[in-house]
Amino acid sequence: MKLNKWIALFVALLPALCWSQAVPGPVAGSRITEAYARMVARDVYFWAWPMVNVYNRRLAFKDLREPMGGIVPLAPLNRVSMLSDYIEPQERLVACPNQDVVYGGGSLALDVSPVVIQVPDFGKRFWVYQIVDVRTDSFASLGAMYGTKPGFYLLVGPNWKGEVPKGIAKVFRAKTNTGFVIPRVFQDNTPEDKRTVQPVIAGIDMYPLSMYDGKMKRRDWANIPKAPAQGSGDAETKWVVPDKFFDELATVLKDAPPLPGEAARYAEVLAVIAAAQKDPALKKAMIDEAAKADKELVEPLFQFRNYGIPLPHNWTTQNNGAAFGTDYFTRTAVAKSNIFVNKPNETKYFYQDLDAGGARLNGKSKYTVTFAKGQLPPVRGFWSLTLYNQHHFFEPNALKRYSLGTKNKTLKAGADGSLTIYVQADSPGADKEANWLPAPKGADFSLYVRTYWPQAPITSGKWTPPPVTKTP
Repeated sequence: MKLNKWIALFVALLPALCWSQAVPGPVAGSRITEAYARMVARDVYFWAWPMVNVYNRRLAFKDLREPMGGIVPLAPLNRVSMLSDYIEPQERLVACPNQDVVYGGGSLALDVSPVVIQVPDFGKRFWVYQIVDVRTDSFASLGAMYGTKPGFYLLVGPNWKGEVPKGIAKVFRAKTNTGFVIPRVFQDNTPEDKRTVQPVIAGIDMYPLSMYDGKMKRRDWANIPKAPAQGSGDAETKWVVPDKFFDELATVLKDAPPLPGEAARYAEVLAVIAAAQKDPALKKAMIDEAAKADKELVEPLFQFRNYGIPLPHNWTTQNNGAAFGTDYFTRTAVAKSNIFVNKPNETKYFYQDLDAGGARLNGKSKYTVTFAKGQLPPVRGFWSLTLYNQHHFFEPNALKRYSLGTKNKTLKAGADGSLTIYVQADSPGADKEANWLPAPKGADFSLYVRTYWPQAPITSGKWTPPPVTKTP
C-alpha cells in the first residue's frame, strides 16, 4: 500500500519535475516579437547597468602602460595607482568623490591573472580597501575595522585553482573576473599630516601574482607620471551607452555567472540578443528601448531623493551598499548617483537634496546644520559633511573647501557645545568662516554625510543626521 502511494505521488509531481528541467528562456530559433524584445531590453538595461559600467572601466584602462596620478588615480589592469593628496575638483570619472581620504584605484582582470595586494602598517590611521566585483558587491574585507595585519593578500577569480605562494596571509575569491579596487586612507587637512601620510601610502601596491617575490614594494606616489584630464564637461563620464549596450552585454554576462535565481533571466536575455544579432530591425528597437530606459528609469535615480530608505528631516540612506545581490533597484540607483560605496560596517552614508521644509537645496538660500552637544556622528573612524553641485562633483570656491568634519582641526563649537555648519554661497562672517561650507551661487546642490567605521547607534538607525535648516 505504501509503495502504491509513493508511485501515485511521483506521478502527480511528474509534470512539475519535467517542468524544472525545461529549457529556460525562448527555445533556440523562436521568432521574437518586437514588443517582447523591447520588454526584455528595458528590464536588462536597468539591472545590468552597473555591470556594464564597471566592465567598461576595465576596457578604458586596459591599454595603460604604468600607474598615473595627478587629478585622478589611473592604472593598467591588475595594478593600482595612488594619489598623494585629496582628489582634485575637476575629476569626472566617479561621481561623489570625497576630500577626506587619499584615494587609490585600479581595475581587476582576474581572468588574466590573480592579483597580490599589499597592506602596509597604517598604525592608528583609518584605512580601508574597497574591493568589489563587476556587480559592485564586495568580496574582500581589508581595513582598520577588520583588524587586518600588514602583509600580502591574494585576489583570485571564480575558477582559479593555482597554488598559493608562501607569505600570502589570505586569499579572497571573487564571483566575477572583473572588478575594481579603491584604497582609502584618512588624512587630516593639515600640512603636517599630508607629509606624515606619504611614507605610509608608499607601501600600498597591487600587481599580478607573477610579480610577487615576498618583498614589500614601495613607491613615491607623488612622483609618478601625471594622467591627462579624464572626461570633459560638468557631468560624470558616460560609462554606459545605450547604442553599444547590447554589443557589450553578452561578454559582461559571461564574466558574471548568474546568481541563484538568475539563470532563467540570463537565458532569456541571451536568447533575445542572439535573435537581434540576426535581425537589424529588432536590434534597433532594443536600442531605442534602452535609450528610453536610460532616460525614464536610470536618470531619475541620480537624484538622492528618488531612492533609498527615508529618514527624519528628508535624509535618506541605504543599508546594503556593496552587498546588493539581486536588489537591482538599489544597486543601479547607487551606481548612477555615487558608484563604489563601501559596505555598511565600513561606511554608512546619508544623502540629502532637500531642506527641513522639503524644498530643494539651492545656493540662493542660506542653511545651517547643527549637531547638538554629544550628537556628532558616533564613529571609530571619521565623519564628514560634503557638498556636491547638481552634477555630484565639487563646486570650485575660493576656500577650496568641499567638506567639513573630522579632518578639519579649526572647527569652532558653540558655547553650548553644539557644532553648527553654515551652508551658503557667501561668507557667514569672519567669526563663522571656519565652519562655512561654500555652496554654488543660485544653483541646486546636495549634502552627503559619511560616517566611516560607524558605531552601533548609526548602524542600528538610532542616530541620523540633524535637519538642514533654511535661515533668513
